[in-house]
Parts: sequence; structure tokens; C-alpha cells
Amino acid sequence: MIGLGIDMKLLSVIVPCYNEEENVPYFYEELMKQEAALLERDILIELIYIDDGSKDGTVAEIKNLREKDDRVHMVSFSRNFGKEAGIYAGLKKANGDLIVLMDADLQDPPSLLPTMVAAVLDEGYDSVATRRETRKGEPVIRSFFARRFYRLINRISGTEIVDGARDYRLMTRAVVDAILSMPEYNRFTKGIFGWVGFKTKWLSYENIERTKGVTKWNFWKLFLYALDGILAFSTAPLAFVSVIGLIFCLLAFVLIVFIIVRTVVFGDPTSGWPSLVCIISLISGVQLLCLGIVGQYMSKMYMEVKNRPIYLTKEEF
Repeated sequence: MIGLGIDMKLLSVIVPCYNEEENVPYFYEELMKQEAALLERDILIELIYIDDGSKDGTVAEIKNLREKDDRVHMVSFSRNFGKEAGIYAGLKKANGDLIVLMDADLQDPPSLLPTMVAAVLDEGYDSVATRRETRKGEPVIRSFFARRFYRLINRISGTEIVDGARDYRLMTRAVVDAILSMPEYNRFTKGIFGWVGFKTKWLSYENIERTKGVTKWNFWKLFLYALDGILAFSTAPLAFVSVIGLIFCLLAFVLIVFIIVRTVVFGDPTSGWPSLVCIISLISGVQLLCLGIVGQYMSKMYMEVKNRPIYLTKEEF
């Protein structure tokens, strides 16, 4: 942090981007509206855009900003690695005493930054996280399943994940260092935030529609993301498989005893093929379900032991 005064602090603003050509300069303008308020607290800004393999003019827009302001930095991936990789890359790139994660679409209002900074510097919090008070403007079906996901994962996991939590979060260097000490390949940052702990203050605000462009998250991507979260922070599905297996073993034992008694008392009547087929189908389905759950955990372990890099950098400044 060369060039900072003795009492000056550096705030690193990390902005993952994927096809956000329209939002990159607009976000910069809105962020800089908070510069005066932050300077009053002796805080300087560095802005780090993480280009997640964008196919539009996102990189060009970031370079245009860099020509005008050398506080703008960029890490550009060789391809699309996903937002989780973008967050991790941004945290590694950040030099600040304070680090904040924000979305480029301005659904994370920069106007909250002075309040978040005050909570850390004046109230002694290690991080300040944000959550949406409502899901206004979000599709009803998506909202329904999102609420069910948060309810489920908080029941089966020891890590608290707040319903409506955003990635918009201000953290001290100690919190970021703790997160970076977890270089796992299959990342679920919302769970990692909760797992590392530290004293966190929550700020709520009304849901804000994105300013330009379209969301990159469809229902299927959100479903897979939720599945990653469950597998990363809970072994309850494996316990569920064990319980199902035990129940079917006990049921099979009871049925064997029943068949033996019936045969001894009433003889061996003609077997009922429909019922037999139904029973075989049911048990086969349960077995496949159990194998599928175990397979998901094994696939995650497989990707971890490969020890592949979380992302590859094409260009950086």
C-alpha cells in the first residue's frame, strides 16, 4: 500500500463481471459518488474488476477506465470459470485494509458503503453483510424454491446461511485472510462466510432491479448452485442414505418372516407378479437414489484431489 498516509486505509472494491459491458462504466460512476464520504474517513479506493471470460466488450470498457484512472485494476480469466472463482480471484488480488464484494449491475447500492465502513471502524465489527428484506421483482417460483433452500440448508448444516443474503459484504483483512486459507475447488462463498465466523453486522435493504443487461442466473444454474451449497456444508444426505438403507433392511427382514409364516400356515399360493414388480422397482429406485447421492460427494472429492487451479488468468493489471 505504497503512497498511503500513516492513518490512511485502502478499500478494495471487488466487482466480478460476466458480459457486463453496459454496467462497467456506470458502476464506476456510481461508486465514485461515495469517494468524498470515504475520504472523510481517510479511506482511499482501489477498484478491481474480475472479468469472468466475458464475450462482449467488458474488457475494453475496463481498459478505458484504466486509462483515465490508475486505481482501476482487472483480472481477466481465460474462460468462464463462474462467479465463485471470480470472488476468490478478487480476494487474492485485493491489497486493501478493507475489502468489499459488489455486483456490477448495481443491485448492491454503493450508497451503503459509508454506513458499512462506519460499522467496522466505529462499532468494532469484523464484517458487514447485506440481505434483501423482500424478493420483490423476482419470479415467484424462484423465490419459493430459494426460501425452501435456505430453510433446508440451515436445518441440515451447522453453518448459518441467512435467507436473502447477498454477496455484498465489507470485510477486514483478517476475515479475507481466513477465507483465502480455504483454497477448496468446489466453493460456496455464502457458506464460507458463515463458516469462518467473526463478528458480523447485517444490513437489510429493499431489493433493487439490475440497471442494465440481463441476469446470468437461470433456474437450472441456481439449482446446481444450491446443490453445491448442500454438498459443501452438510453430510446430512449421506446420513439420509444410511437411514433409508436401514429401513429397507428391516422391512425386508419383516417381509421374509411374513412369507415364511404364511407358507407354513397356508401353503405356497400363486405369486402376485404385479406386486413383485412394484416392490423391485421401488427398491431399485431407492438404490439408484442412494448411489446418486454418494456419487455426488465422490465427484466433489474427485475434483478436489485433482488439485486443478480455481481459475486461469489471461490478462491482469
